[in-house]
Amino acid sequence: MMAETYVRHVQLLGFEKRFFPSQHYVYMLLVKWSDLTEKLIYRTYPEIYTFHKSLKEMFPIEAGKIEKRDRIIPSLSAPPWLDSQKSTETRQTTLSDYCHSLVNLPPHISRCTHLTGFFTVRPEDENPPSPNILKRNETFVVSKDLARGNVSEISGPIILDMYRAIADYTKTTKYEINLHAGDQVEIVEKNQNGWWFCQCDSKRGWVPASYLEPLDGPEESEEAEPDYGGELYITIKAYKAEQEDEITLDLGESIEVIHKLLDGWWVVRKGEQMGYFPSMFLQKANKREQSESSRANVQGHKPPPRRSTIRNAKSIHNKSRQRLSQDTYRRNSRRYLQQKGGQLVKPDPYPRNVAKSPLRERRNQGNIPEESSTISENEGKREAPVIPPRPSPELILQRCSDNTRKKISIHKSSSASTSKPGQA
Repeated sequence: MMAETYVRHVQLLGFEKRFFPSQHYVYMLLVKWSDLTEKLIYRTYPEIYTFHKSLKEMFPIEAGKIEKRDRIIPSLSAPPWLDSQKSTETRQTTLSDYCHSLVNLPPHISRCTHLTGFFTVRPEDENPPSPNILKRNETFVVSKDLARGNVSEISGPIILDMYRAIADYTKTTKYEINLHAGDQVEIVEKNQNGWWFCQCDSKRGWVPASYLEPLDGPEESEEAEPDYGGELYITIKAYKAEQEDEITLDLGESIEVIHKLLDGWWVVRKGEQMGYFPSMFLQKANKREQSESSRANVQGHKPPPRRSTIRNAKSIHNKSRQRLSQDTYRRNSRRYLQQKGGQLVKPDPYPRNVAKSPLRERRNQGNIPEESSTISENEGKREAPVIPPRPSPELILQRCSDNTRKKISIHKSSSASTSKPGQA
């Protein structure tokens, strides 16, 4: 299907290094349309890579899948400044050349809705995510004529973070890559959902962050500290817990995220329950208008495997990254809410058919009573207070107002034949 307005030119202006929500790079593309409008958009290399792969699937003949000689869709490789020293230097196409060739393809490709949709302005192009206040975005441009202020010319390759695979990983989709224990990879983008886009020699694709560790030591500083105040999210897909420290949630539930971890498994709180939950199935509560598209995006996608499920994982570091226990999360969260006067995690004194979390069931298999260390827990175990007795008529007359006492006297005189003396 062809679009009414089509792209007539795409110019690569440069790239920008961003630090929010995690470190990644976006490419600045100036898109000129057939209606003579010009728009500035930002796309990550993984987005461009995924678009390129899907375009080849849509046009297998033009992609050379039937006959190589029929290929007209350009090849895509990383731009020179994104290549590492060990990568091959025989690059035939840069990102700029790729975009130029793309929009000059025959109309049934260059004007198809898939291509025009990719280059269409998105809300985040006009309103980028809030930057980290500790770090400013670094912008690099291609042309000297565009270099102004703090902007500098691209003069060398980007230095990407180096990681090592701790175990063998076999890809499950064509967008991923296989890894062997010990392989060194460069991280192009760290996605919050726990899937990282990497390049290993000439291979590029997605890899679970849980299979990777930094070469220079555990990156404790990259993970934010727990926020026991919680950040409100809603679930856009149901998930049933598979590990004892995970939590089962249905579609559309409101929860609070208290710790965002790099591997894409976040610690969430719902009432008294806490546990790990896939971040790719969550969406901020104030973005309900995007829920339909978000639900469509996660359909058919699976969360990345957790580190605890990897067999024969071998770390090169003497001290691995420390993980907080669920008891620590629960205790600190309870303490925080008590200090704030919250009642969200106060236990129900009369629970009815409430299923315990796997962690609590395992901890109490020996039928050992739990010791409470907080005031809220002790309050939950107390019996209901006794209803105080009704005050006597004499006490009521003694403490009531003169007006009430006068009305009682009139009532007593009118009903003296049927009422006992002193009864109110």
